[in-house]
Parts: sequence; structure tokens; C-alpha cells
Amino acid sequence: MAQHGGDPTTATHDGPPRAPRRVLVVEDDPQIVRALVINLRARAYEVDAAPDGATALRLAASRRPDVVVLDLGLPDMDGIEVIRGLRGWTRVPVLVLSARQTSDEKVAALDAGADDYVTKPFGMDELLARLRAAVRRAEPTGPAADTALVETDTFTVDLAAKRVRRDGRDVRLTPTEWHLLEVLVRQPGRLVGQKQLLQEVWGPAYGTETNYLRVYMAQLRRKLEADPSHPEHFVTEPGMGYRFEQ
Repeated sequence: MAQHGGDPTTATHDGPPRAPRRVLVVEDDPQIVRALVINLRARAYEVDAAPDGATALRLAASRRPDVVVLDLGLPDMDGIEVIRGLRGWTRVPVLVLSARQTSDEKVAALDAGADDYVTKPFGMDELLARLRAAVRRAEPTGPAADTALVETDTFTVDLAAKRVRRDGRDVRLTPTEWHLLEVLVRQPGRLVGQKQLLQEVWGPAYGTETNYLRVYMAQLRRKLEADPSHPEHFVTEPGMGYRFEQ
């Protein structure tokens, strides 16, 4: 297949082309799988497909994808179980693709560790844009000039090393959790609005998915606050946004 040199997934603005990204598609509908494979390969992604959860977990371990596109309604297990299985050992971005449209179901997927949620029927352009955003969030950055340590009484954030420690141990964060934490700790004491947080962490197309923020703030509090039900460091300003207090 000819390489699409101008595609942003395969080239950088100031460097050589990157290796193609690998996508794992977990979906039991052959028509959806075929459409995704055609569209992804046309954009120089490498694609593996799994028709069920067990195959998905096996392929994720052996093929090490850069992003997973996951249907929740699988024949052998619920997609939520697949997310939990992945989160036991990898931070790979997980983009849920599901016919389930209720808020509770979206929150359950995000709470299990998904990074984004697209409902069926979906537009291919939107799905691909969200997939690119998920991959970008997981990319390592270059050497950072900012070597600041942000310290609280319960945890320490090393912004340069992208490392969080609590009680002498490293805390494992997903790329999305890290991005949210980084935006907040770089602005201590300042209210960061919901729309700003959504757009900085998930991308410019986001601005109203406040349930994403509720879920991910709860995850950060569980991992970092001494008492997650009474947070001292990640403070909610109802209806407005969040503030980090040292």
C-alpha cells in the first residue's frame, strides 16, 4: 500500500515519518470491522481485529497496540471486563465504541479505565479524530525544560519525569489521568474551568462532556487523596471547574 506522506498520523511537522500506529479493533460485527479496517489502513495504521474479549486480551499482550477500539457488547464477556483486564498491566488508550447510550453506562466504561466513548451509529471522521486525539495524549513528550517538583503532604508530582509518588511508591496513572493532573498542578490555587479542562485534556472538540471530568477526578482522588470523599488537593467548584491546592 502506498504511504500517505501528508497524513498527520505518519509524519511530523519537523522530523522524519513516524512508524505506523497499531490499532486493535475489538468488535464482533463483521461489517463494522471491515469498515474500520479499510479506513484505518487507508490512513497508514496497522490493524489487528478481535471478535471477542478473550482474543482481544491475547492480542493486546502479544501485539502491543498503540490504541484499542472496543465494543462493549462482546459474545464472551462484557467490554468493561476487557478494559479492566487491560488496565491491570497497560496504559494503552481505550476508545469505546458502543450502542449503549445512557450516562450510567458511559460513566461505568470511563470509570473502568476507558479514555473516550463514541456511541453507535457513529461518523467515521469523528471516530478517527477521537482516535488520533487518544494516540496524541499517550505520546511521550520531548525533554522538558520544566523540572519542577510539586509536593503535597501526601504525594509528589515530578513534571519532567511524568512521575507521581505517594508514600514512597510510584502511582500508576493512565495518560488521560496524567494530563488532567498536569493541567491542574501547573496552576496551583487557580480555578480551571470545566470547558478548559476538557479541551486541554481531550481536545478542542470537547466542551460539554462534564461526566468525563467527574469520573477522572474521582479516579485521581482515589489514587492521591488521603480521604477521597473529603479531598484537600483536588477541589470542586460546583458548576464551574476544579482547583488544585497544595
